[in-house]
Amino acid sequence: MNVKFRLTIMSFMQFFVWAAWLITIANYWFGTKQWDGADFGIIFSTMGIASLFMPTITGILADKWINAEKLYAILHILYAATMFYLPQVENPHSFFWVMLVAMCFYMPTIALSNSISYTTLKNGNFDVVKNFPPIRVWGTVGFIVAMWITNLTGNKASANQFYIAGISALLLGIYSFTLPACKPLNLISEKKSFIQKLGLESFKLFADYKMALFFIFSMFLGAALQLTNAYGDVFLDEFKLFPVFADSFVIRYSTIILSISQISETLFILAIPFFLKRFGIKWVIAIAMFAWVLRFALFSFGDPSANLWMIITSCIVYGMAFDFFNISGSLFVETSTTPKTRSSAQGLFMMMTNGFGAVFGSLVSGWMINKYFTTYYSSIDSLSKYVKSEADNKHLLKFLNDKGISVLQNGDLSRALDVKDWHNIWLSFTIYVLVIAIVFVVIFKHKHTRAEVEAINHL
Repeated sequence: MNVKFRLTIMSFMQFFVWAAWLITIANYWFGTKQWDGADFGIIFSTMGIASLFMPTITGILADKWINAEKLYAILHILYAATMFYLPQVENPHSFFWVMLVAMCFYMPTIALSNSISYTTLKNGNFDVVKNFPPIRVWGTVGFIVAMWITNLTGNKASANQFYIAGISALLLGIYSFTLPACKPLNLISEKKSFIQKLGLESFKLFADYKMALFFIFSMFLGAALQLTNAYGDVFLDEFKLFPVFADSFVIRYSTIILSISQISETLFILAIPFFLKRFGIKWVIAIAMFAWVLRFALFSFGDPSANLWMIITSCIVYGMAFDFFNISGSLFVETSTTPKTRSSAQGLFMMMTNGFGAVFGSLVSGWMINKYFTTYYSSIDSLSKYVKSEADNKHLLKFLNDKGISVLQNGDLSRALDVKDWHNIWLSFTIYVLVIAIVFVVIFKHKHTRAEVEAINHL
C-alpha cells in the first residue's frame, strides 16, 4: 500500500476518533444525564490539562525508548478503553476523572501523528512541505465525517457516541502497529536538565516584553477557542424547547450544521498567504480576533428560523477565526525567535492557547453559565410564558417528558427545568473577545522583520 495513502488513513482516523463525541458531548451531558453547567466546564478543561504535560512526556518516550508508531498505537488503544468505560459512569465528578485519563491518552497523539508523518515521508524521500498538507487535510475530513455519522445515526445525545469513538480508536491503534517504523532518534541530550527536557526553559521568553505580551494574548484568546465546540451543538439542540422551532431541520441535524465550521476551516487555509502578504502578521491576528467577535455575536442573535443565516454565517466565519490566529501566531513565533529557542517557543505558544487558555476558558465559562445565565422553571405556567406557548402545548409536554419531568395537578413540575439564556451567554463571550481584540490592536506594537517578510513570501 502506498505510504502516503497509509498516512492519509491515519490522519483521517486521528480526528475521527475525537470528533465522534467532541461536538455532541454537551447534548449527552445536559440532555441525557441532566448534569449542571459548572461541572460541564471542567470536562473541556481536561484537554487543556492534558496538553500541559502529556505531549512533552510522550515526546521524550518516543525520542528515547519506544518507536513513535508503537507508542501512538498503545495510546489509542488505551484511549479506546476509556471511551468504552465512559457510558458506565453515573456522576459528573467521576466522569471528569475518566475523561481526564482519556485526554491524557489522546492529546499527545496529535503531535505524534505529525511526527510519524514527517519521519515516514522523510525516510521515503518525499518532500514534506509538498506532501504533508494534503495528508493533514484528511484529518479535517475525518472530523467532519465523524460529526455527520454521530448525528445521522441519532446518537448526538446518547452514550453510543463514545462507543463510536472507542471502536474507531481501537481499529486505529491496531492499524498503527503496521505503520513504517519510526525508531527513537535520541535527539534529547542526556546533558540537558529535567527542566530543559520538559521544555520549561521556554518560559524564559517571557523576559522579552513583546513575546510575553503575545503569549498572554494567546492565553486569553485561547480561552475562547473551544467555546463553540463545547456549547455550539447543545445551543442549537435546545431550541426544541420552543414549540415554534420544534420541527426545525437545524435542531434535528445541528451537528451537520456545525460541520460547516470545519469545511470553512479547510477553505480559509488557502486564503492565509494573501492576507499575510497584504496586511502582515499583526493585522491578520487582529482580523482573527474580530472574526471570533463576529462568530459569537452571530450565534447570540441567530435562531433556526428567520435568523438561520446568522448561524450559517457564524460557521463560515469560524474558518477565518481559527486558521488565521493559529497559523499567523505560529508564524510570528517562528520569525521572532532564534533557531535555538524556536522549537520550545512553538511549544509554549501551543501550551498557552490549548493548555492554560483552554483550562481557563472551560472553568470560567462553566461557572459563569451556571451562576448567571441559567434559570430554573418549576411551574408549567412560567415555562410556557417563557417559550411563548400554551401550557398544554404537545411539543412542550413532550420535551418535558423526554427530560423525565411531569406536570403535577397543581401545575408545578415534578422537577425544576434548567434553561440557559444562550443569547446573553454568547453575547458575554462576544464582549470578552471584543475587549481582547481592541486592547491587542492598541498595545501590541509590531513591525515586519526581514525574516517575517521572507517567510510570508514563501507561503
